[in-house]
Amino acid sequence: MLLKTFGWSFAITALGLAAAAVYGGWTAFGIVAILAVLEISLSFDNAVVNAGILKKMNAFWQKIFLTVGVLIAVFGMRLVFPVVIVAISAKIGPIDAVDLALNDKDQYQQLVTDAHPSIAAFGGMFLLMIFLDFIFEDRDIQWLRWIERPLAKLGKVDMLSVCIALIVLLITSMTFAAHAHQHGGGHVDKAQTVLISGIAGLITYMIVGGLSGYFEDKLEEEEEREHEEEEEAERTGKKKPAIVLAGQAAFFMFLYLEVLDASFSFDGVIGAFAITNDIVLMALGLGIGAMYVRSLTVYLVRQGTLDDYVYLEHGAHYAIGALAGILLVTIQYEINEVITGLVGVVLIGWSFWSSVRRNKALAEAEGKAPTSDEKAEVSSGV
Repeated sequence: MLLKTFGWSFAITALGLAAAAVYGGWTAFGIVAILAVLEISLSFDNAVVNAGILKKMNAFWQKIFLTVGVLIAVFGMRLVFPVVIVAISAKIGPIDAVDLALNDKDQYQQLVTDAHPSIAAFGGMFLLMIFLDFIFEDRDIQWLRWIERPLAKLGKVDMLSVCIALIVLLITSMTFAAHAHQHGGGHVDKAQTVLISGIAGLITYMIVGGLSGYFEDKLEEEEEREHEEEEEAERTGKKKPAIVLAGQAAFFMFLYLEVLDASFSFDGVIGAFAITNDIVLMALGLGIGAMYVRSLTVYLVRQGTLDDYVYLEHGAHYAIGALAGILLVTIQYEINEVITGLVGVVLIGWSFWSSVRRNKALAEAEGKAPTSDEKAEVSSGV
């Protein structure tokens, strides 16, 4: 099972490290290995959230996610995306941007650094909306009950998450403008860029998330219809061939996963420049990491880990909220990538430990009839 799920990841790792060694010797080999570990540590929460979405899709679309999705993730986000950002921010052609990436690495790195505020604003707002929509939803299982119960009640207010996200964006852009003004005003004009990029991230979330939600509902209707047809086929003795998951529904869920992965990859791409400004090594290292994240996503789905450890999804969403905040803070302050990675690991580790405690408490309670207060305590995870 493990080899079947991670086999491609192991193969890509071997090829990627070999390519790095051929390209730049043992130094390049070491850089690519470090970048792969960086990407995995920064994106573990991504895998948990992806698994929550991917488990609603059938094996066919899981394979699409691991094949076509990986091509988009590795070549699109880890190779093409930095070049596109440089081309747009520096107002140069894509060919010139590629030339810079290959032949003038220092200038290329500077241009990507200059584009960081707009990247962070877009990704930060997209991830913030994911976190807010999760935390404001009233759900049966709650992890940190003292936080989630009152927030679930607040979530009944229409469009609250959008309002909060816009307030955060306004504060961020105004603070950035004030900070730039105090330091000579060189980046005051970028406050507007931050505002526009943040709004673009919000719009992207609402469009893609809305479409995926709509088609997810359609998918559920389709599954119910197919189930009824299968029961009818069994009664009549006619075998009904399995129908691949509803095309539009699966496509938009897949699209949502790709945008989600893109937003998660922003911190990895930017953080990679702290290690190297060589776009080839960056693509190799981050690509290997992205492959493991995808394999881990499928592994979590097939093992039913999210069903067994019910607070993992909560921990991942809290990690998303922390990452969104970190991205917005990095618009004007530098934060070490180690801190970014550790925050996610700690939150997910805590949620896993809480899940284990919950499972143990439920197992012990099987021998006796727990009171309603005990049930509430177990379901809260604290």
